[in-house]
Amino acid sequence: MPILLRGIEGIKAYSGFRLGKSSWMEVSQDMINAFASATDDWDWLSVDEGRARRGPFGKPVAQNTLILSLVVPLLNDVCVLEELGMNVIHGIDRLRFLGPVPVDSSVRLDVAVKNVDVSDERGYWVLACKMECDLSDMPVLEAEIVYCVGPALHEPNRIAAVG
Repeated sequence: MPILLRGIEGIKAYSGFRLGKSSWMEVSQDMINAFASATDDWDWLSVDEGRARRGPFGKPVAQNTLILSLVVPLLNDVCVLEELGMNVIHGIDRLRFLGPVPVDSSVRLDVAVKNVDVSDERGYWVLACKMECDLSDMPVLEAEIVYCVGPALHEPNRIAAVG
């Protein structure tokens, strides 16, 4: 069950603490192919099953950018934010791909709040993320992801066209 973080104060309360682990998510060949189609990343190590079986990993492996993109849905399994209008990725301070994620394996995310820097109604929080693969003893990804948090951004009033 995800941890509820209510507002900026809720985030600050977890500064320096581990939030926990997500559930496992399977990385299938269909997922890899759909990602290749969406991003035009057709690396043979990922999408050419026959050639990949003869390659260095003995089977297709997920694109590193696919593994990075799974951080967001897996993070939603770890924590839920309330009473915040905005929580957007501001940047990545550190990112390392430490090993391959073979097709038909599963990954999960282990997350800690590294630090929180808040002034007034806005702030930044840094999440120390490690992604594990069920076929590896070592993490396959480590990243420090910076989020900007604050009140809702309001769009300017628009005047409806009269016809």
